[in-house]
Amino acid sequence: MPVRPPDYPAGKASARPSRTPVSASRAPSPDQSSPLLGNLTPSQFMRRYWQKKPLLIRQAIPDIAAPLTRDELFELADQDEVESRLITHFRNKWQLEHGPFAADELPSVRQRAWTLLVQGVDLHNDSARALLDRFRFVPDARLDDLMVSYATDGGGVGPHFDSYDVFLLQVHGKRRWRIGAQRDLSLQPGLPLKVLQHFEPEEEWLLEPGDMLYLPPHIAHDGVAQGECMTCSIGFRAPSTAELAAQFLYYLAERGEAAGARDRDALYRDPQQPAVAKPAALPAALVDRVGAILAKIDWSDKDVSTFLGTYLSEPKPSVVFDPPQRPLDAARFAKRASNEGVRLDRKTVLLYDNRFYYLNGEENSLTGVKSWLTELADSRYLSAKRFVTLSQQSSVTALLHEWYRAGWIQMGELR
Repeated sequence: MPVRPPDYPAGKASARPSRTPVSASRAPSPDQSSPLLGNLTPSQFMRRYWQKKPLLIRQAIPDIAAPLTRDELFELADQDEVESRLITHFRNKWQLEHGPFAADELPSVRQRAWTLLVQGVDLHNDSARALLDRFRFVPDARLDDLMVSYATDGGGVGPHFDSYDVFLLQVHGKRRWRIGAQRDLSLQPGLPLKVLQHFEPEEEWLLEPGDMLYLPPHIAHDGVAQGECMTCSIGFRAPSTAELAAQFLYYLAERGEAAGARDRDALYRDPQQPAVAKPAALPAALVDRVGAILAKIDWSDKDVSTFLGTYLSEPKPSVVFDPPQRPLDAARFAKRASNEGVRLDRKTVLLYDNRFYYLNGEENSLTGVKSWLTELADSRYLSAKRFVTLSQQSSVTALLHEWYRAGWIQMGELR
């Protein structure tokens, strides 16, 4: 059992950190070694570790500070559009509650063994978005969100496993991690959260601010706070086969692009159906006919690409964009963008393939915009100098002004 340290000095966790907060550092290029990955290049990391084995990285981001203070995190947890969970382990009993949580609904920070999990912090905080951007050596189509875990001494969520890749970055205080590549993933019955029934740790480390642990899917792990701490979890999307299949078939049906679309409105006919003595029996002819219809369903690589682009760029249900309260007109927008440049809003998802771009779930042709739009998508920013060059095309300025009015882009670089 961890030894409980003295109470955290009043105001220390809630004050603005004195260390440099996370800046808008870019992800390392594929062949550039980086402390973020233990001085591996992203190419080496992806080849040796991604979805293969864990990696402990000491001082992945030296002198890091939490992207937001404890009080700011608590304020986020009190918002309806933010997904938050409170996990307590009082008197050896696990309990789970879902937010939002008013300030007086959370346990005292002096109370041991509780954890607050806040999902999608990158959607609400620029420093969290900047931190997430450091991991864009993995395709945006796989990048999910940044979750912040706040815990008091002894706090955790129990030994468990995830079905997706995750980087666990310590940003405040200390957390002890135990991991194991066990095959027995059975869960304790009757609990409100998924806790392994037979946890068999093989390795153990104490992570301090700046240290990071990468875990591929299904590696069992248990993290326990040693004093008050914050951990950032950078998670990745891993939709199931069933989810992708169901959504793709819905996509085809919605667009009428399944094979046999020419007669998709034709009604079922059975002129040869005989009278039956067993009316509840499913007619064999009906089964055969529907089977033949389904066998005709066809699609192309373009259909798959377009589906993935729109599906993976679709904002989460809780996402709401904030248009400017007093939007600049087109001329003033162009003048300001010429001085500051423009960036994608932290909630915006912009993907592309060879023919189309996908902006927040909408599909559009790349024709006429490919030269600059792919640049914006990859860097999430157009410099002032680049905007001046592009503004010579009125259609570019008009399109970016439209996105600005919708809240999809913002002025200036992420800081």
